[in-house]
Amino acid sequence: MDWKRSWDHNSCSGSRECVRPRDLMRSRRVGVRDWYGDIWRLLGQPGSAGVVASPRKINMSSKLFLARINLEVLNFSLEASTILVNHPVFNTCVSAGDSMESANLENSPFFFSDTGNILFGRGCSFSATINHNETYAGCYSNCFKKGDPTAECLGIDCCQSRIPLSLQLFNVYAGYDSGIARKPCKLVFVVQEEWIVRNKWNPGNSKAVPVVLDWGIHISSFHQLNFTSSTSHCNVFPNATFANNSQFHQCNCNGGFQGNPYVLQGCQGVATGLPSLLLVLLGAWRLHIIIKRRKDIKLKDKYFKRNGGLLLQQLTSSDGNVNRSKLFNSKELDKATDHFNVDRILGRGGQGTVYKGMLADGKIIAVKKPKAIDERKIEEFINEVAILSQINHRNVVKLLGCCLEIEIPLLVYEFIPNGTLYQYLHAQNEEFPLTWERRLQIAVEVAGALSYLHSTASLPIYHRDVKSANILLDDKYRAKVADFGTSRSIAIDQTHVTTKVQGTFGYLDPEYFRSSQFTDKSDVYSFGVVLLELLTGQKPIISIGLKEGKSLVDHFMDSMQEDNLFDILDPQVKQLGKKEEIMTIANLANSCLNMNGKKRPTMKEVAMVLEGIQASSQKDNGNVQQDYEEVKHETHERTEITECWDVVSTSIG
Repeated sequence: MDWKRSWDHNSCSGSRECVRPRDLMRSRRVGVRDWYGDIWRLLGQPGSAGVVASPRKINMSSKLFLARINLEVLNFSLEASTILVNHPVFNTCVSAGDSMESANLENSPFFFSDTGNILFGRGCSFSATINHNETYAGCYSNCFKKGDPTAECLGIDCCQSRIPLSLQLFNVYAGYDSGIARKPCKLVFVVQEEWIVRNKWNPGNSKAVPVVLDWGIHISSFHQLNFTSSTSHCNVFPNATFANNSQFHQCNCNGGFQGNPYVLQGCQGVATGLPSLLLVLLGAWRLHIIIKRRKDIKLKDKYFKRNGGLLLQQLTSSDGNVNRSKLFNSKELDKATDHFNVDRILGRGGQGTVYKGMLADGKIIAVKKPKAIDERKIEEFINEVAILSQINHRNVVKLLGCCLEIEIPLLVYEFIPNGTLYQYLHAQNEEFPLTWERRLQIAVEVAGALSYLHSTASLPIYHRDVKSANILLDDKYRAKVADFGTSRSIAIDQTHVTTKVQGTFGYLDPEYFRSSQFTDKSDVYSFGVVLLELLTGQKPIISIGLKEGKSLVDHFMDSMQEDNLFDILDPQVKQLGKKEEIMTIANLANSCLNMNGKKRPTMKEVAMVLEGIQASSQKDNGNVQQDYEEVKHETHERTEITECWDVVSTSIG
């Protein structure tokens, strides 16, 4: 009874590879008597005393020990030729160069498994080394930044390394960086990889840990056992196959046989029980599928609740507009994107990766897979989904729905086929050159979309990442504002939102960068940079001669002051654009880029100015200034904005 309690508690799970001592003692079919006596001597060095497994009573419970090696046995497997033992942990709090010697397995059939174990170290700024004779392995742990003790062991406060092949004896060392504090204490030891991973790389206060030992016949024993080769050795045992591992050799029963391949007649046929075995396997497989399906359902339900699914359903039931947003299931999107195949990637950004997908009904979609979502901001995320699902504007990419039943929620958008404005502006495209009329049309459409978000939507929405790479072109080359990964909705009576600074260098509002307060005028600044891209065809960060990384905004401001704007314009703009229209848009961009946010126009005012320019252009009468002044008169009530437009009028002259 003590044997059963001890082994059931320690490690036996009832699998094929787990054999309890009482089972071995009662069974004679697999050569148990030989296993406990003769097999150890057979595997030992010829002439040695061998190794005998013996039970002991410790604290009123029975435990199995390898007698001469003096290691507690936790489990063993005939099929894998492995044995699991408890091995001490090396804990050092003293000086550099501390070391500990392992259990000595020499002159035994055992060696430390290089596939089942790893060298593991826990602590700051030290090296963990394992060696025997001229065989070395090791790793280094630093603490330049605080590591998460439950995270993967990647060299911060923790390190790991594979161990050399066929070790029977080794030393582990803890070496320290000079001048680095040596407290707290360091841990260095060889451990079963499965165990340390399962314990999240944290051994706790364990004084001993599981270590996997392999066993086999040492090559030096072959001539003394009258075996001329590995092949002949395997032929000695009927129905057994041979495998070798460096200096040790192992035998396994052939297919259709089971038992102990190291003793005569140890492999017994199981062919007669094949139908029964198949039935058992089939039943086990079906049970596994059922259990897995139930686990998947529970996990999906857990993620759905954690990701705010219940809140979204509540918003859906209380707001008729939200029901246009669909809840997709993970299986549907996994199939649509071909399991998120890298060949389906449309683009990568700071917020995540976008994949092209096709639903079962043939509809093409874009699936955004965010990098991560802060659990503390799930409610905010769901509110954003609900708000964005209400947006219905022809120049805003439509949010079709989301998937909340996986760890990181997925967002599903309509698919826009013709790429980004950035690609057309900064890469050669002879099939679709951006003419002046098309550039003006894109500016009008984007300004209209942002104006809608700021002042027409049910709640004002600040985009917070306006740039040419987030402006898509549809099948008719109409502009669509995309990527609301950093957008924020605000109450009607709010004038700004205070957040961690986010955005793209070159488009970022300097005032927002200094104060962390994002306003509607911050989007206006970013749109001003897009206007400069449309005028010049240059990137937000440019290189001019030896000046690397100069801001396009600074370059534009210099050209305006020096009255050489036309020297930096894109050839398409200079050739096809009217001077009055170009100057009007240049001065409008200048106003959008004012360092004082209060002196910038609103997006509604910007949109009206651009629409006026486009209307005048379509009339083909060149009277841009007249329409511009009419728009200014209708929309500018604040003194700052009026002064700003006076500057524009003077510049146009």
